[in-house]
Amino acid sequence: MSETVGGAVTSVSDDPATETVAFVGLGNMGAPMSRRLIDAGHRVIGFDMSDTAVERFADVGGVAAASAESAAAEADITILMLPSSDVVEAVLAGGLAAALRPGAVVVDMSSSEPMRTRALAHRLGDERGVKLIDAPVSGGVRGAVNGTLTVMVGGSDAAVGRTLPILEVLGRPTRVGEVGAGHALKALNNLLSATHLLVTSEAILAGQAFGLDADVMLSVINGSSGRSGSTENKWPNFILPQTYDSGFALSLMLKDMRIATDLARQLGLPSRLGEDAVSRWSEAAEVLAPAADHTEIARWVASIATPPGEIV
Repeated sequence: MSETVGGAVTSVSDDPATETVAFVGLGNMGAPMSRRLIDAGHRVIGFDMSDTAVERFADVGGVAAASAESAAAEADITILMLPSSDVVEAVLAGGLAAALRPGAVVVDMSSSEPMRTRALAHRLGDERGVKLIDAPVSGGVRGAVNGTLTVMVGGSDAAVGRTLPILEVLGRPTRVGEVGAGHALKALNNLLSATHLLVTSEAILAGQAFGLDADVMLSVINGSSGRSGSTENKWPNFILPQTYDSGFALSLMLKDMRIATDLARQLGLPSRLGEDAVSRWSEAAEVLAPAADHTEIARWVASIATPPGEIV
């Protein structure tokens, strides 16, 4: 078992190769991401509300922390991989913000709300002398394990540059704008992904009802203009095998969709198709299990054609 920390050090390292990283949130995505940083030679201090997650993290070489604030107190860079803006703000207000030292950088890799991220970055800068950047990811658990995540980074050139050696271990980081831009793009990407998956599921179901083979349909579509991540990845890998285990919850997808449509509303822009997709996914969330994988939207689409109460 690795060391456990509770104290604080007094200076922030200027060498990215020797910086200590705190990682708060060791779930489906955070666990493999933090392990990649450990395997790359970084000292990583981790915390999660789940004792089991912390134990697994320590077993692969991480430094277990008793709290989020004790992890951040020793870190040059603190990564947050949490479910929402609400949780991010609660963790920071609960002691983590007070533990951060001037010159430290917080990297919010959660799927947070872009306007709230901007406000939080200003507040941390003014009150603590801390830089916050947003760096949400796309690529799922497989991408986290393989280090092939698409990382959408929002923040100043200096703050983003400081974190690049860390983010490059996790995937392909791209600076997409100022702080908040990463969270905006992640939400918009997931609105597209969810809408693709919904209409793909409707199309595959219609084809099967007509007598088409799903594998043949996907093969042809993937060589045609209708292809998407849904036809190339989600349907063949998680839906046709009926495993529904992509590692990304339907509730989280729906949250991101709502962030995207809310952003459009805040900007005075229409999002009629997006809002319709949110409505359909909301219906599915009411029927499927609370912990349902987002690929189970295909099961819900199929269930509409079956008697009430029967989820195929």
